[in-house]
Amino acid sequence: MAVKKKIAKKTAKKATKKKAEVEEEEDEGGMSLDDAFADDDDVEYAKAKPAKLKKVEKIEKVESSGEEVDIIKIKASKPIEQLKRGDKVNVDGLVLEVDAHSVLIDHGTTREMAIECFDPKKDKDYEIRYFNDQVERTLEVYVLEEIIYNRMKVKKVEW
Repeated sequence: MAVKKKIAKKTAKKATKKKAEVEEEEDEGGMSLDDAFADDDDVEYAKAKPAKLKKVEKIEKVESSGEEVDIIKIKASKPIEQLKRGDKVNVDGLVLEVDAHSVLIDHGTTREMAIECFDPKKDKDYEIRYFNDQVERTLEVYVLEEIIYNRMKVKKVEW
């Protein structure tokens, strides 16, 4: 039993010695927090930055890929999401027939959509692209020339 008591005393001494070392390490950094902030009555804080004002302007033109494009006038008989195969779309007097309505890219909060159309008279393919949350601002019409869709300058689209 005497051996157990000696071992217990040694481990107790080691534990208190480690605690003392830890306390010394904490005190090596300088003054305590209480001492550091004791005289904070005369502290001057920086002034807050002025809030940025948001400008609300009516957008006349949209800049896309370096060139300015007039906003397209849209006349809709139903929501654009409901356009399906066989529906007619009028683009500046050109009557197109909808072939497919699909998602190009799903960006999470918004989707980039494409309506594939064709002109039954001239046998040309067209594509109407838009973002589903900003149809009026993002609607663009493309014409297929050989293997590349080229954007058309359009003023009015109806369906």
